[in-house]
Amino acid sequence: MEKDALDIEQKHLDVVEAEFINIKQSTVRAVDGGHVELQQVGAVSVDGERIEVTQGASVLMHGSNLSLHQSIGVLAVGNTTDLNLSLSSVAVSTREMTVNRSAVGTMMAREITANNSTSLLMIGKQVNGTVTTLLDWRSALALGAVAGGVFGLLSLLKRR
Repeated sequence: MEKDALDIEQKHLDVVEAEFINIKQSTVRAVDGGHVELQQVGAVSVDGERIEVTQGASVLMHGSNLSLHQSIGVLAVGNTTDLNLSLSSVAVSTREMTVNRSAVGTMMAREITANNSTSLLMIGKQVNGTVTTLLDWRSALALGAVAGGVFGLLSLLKRR
């Protein structure tokens, strides 16, 4: 499908392409558009300039402006990324990321603004707000060195 504007509700779709896309209560394999709005949608891949997801789930999201509200994403990549009451295993932003009462496995951005959020690993040039992080870059480096040493030792013992 390719049009300038699409409004879709309660459908199971394969690929959707348009400049303006609004999908509600549906499942879709791939979405590609300029301005994409998803409400209660399960999607495998979402690509667009501006992506807004409300109560949705997606494996891969990529866009200039990415906004998730009460949503789940495996990989969220954008220039500007906003997560509000959401969960993402990996969130990457080239410029700024705003995380509000959300949980992120690994978050990376130049500037991170967090409010009552948690993360496993956070990498940022400038971090503002309150965030609970399990690993910073020093502890992640130490954990990697220990894991590498244990793996090397086990591989030596396995050869004998």
